Amino acid sequence: MSDWTVRGTVHLIEETKTFGQKGFRKRLVVLEQDKGKFINYIPLEFVQDGCDAVDELNVGDEIDVPFRLSGRKWQRDPSSEVKFFLSAEATGFKVLRPGGKFDDRAPPPSESEAPADEDWGSPF
Repeated sequence: MSDWTVRGTVHLIEETKTFGQKGFRKRLVVLEQDKGKFINYIPLEFVQDGCDAVDELNVGDEIDVPFRLSGRKWQRDPSSEVKFFLSAEATGFKVLRPGGKFDDRAPPPSESEAPADEDWGSPF
């Protein structure tokens, strides 16, 4: 399965939610991308131990997030409508520019200030 990467500014960080008897955990982080004529909002799901790694993020941080797509089929019973769901499951993150450290007028970090490739957030 291939992984992709998306870049954006953290718009929303939800609290961790727990599901089922086995305690599956999920936490939603929404990235914002300003496309000029419109704002694109991208919901990403962090699961299990990745939920704890999100504690390092703040609204306003500019980040890169590698993710994989996950699709599911659901049907209540054999005679009901079949539905399909798609989610983007984050597999880590890299903070490019902390939200509170720079403002819109500040230049992006220089090459020496940018995180190295090995500075990805927790691989969970």
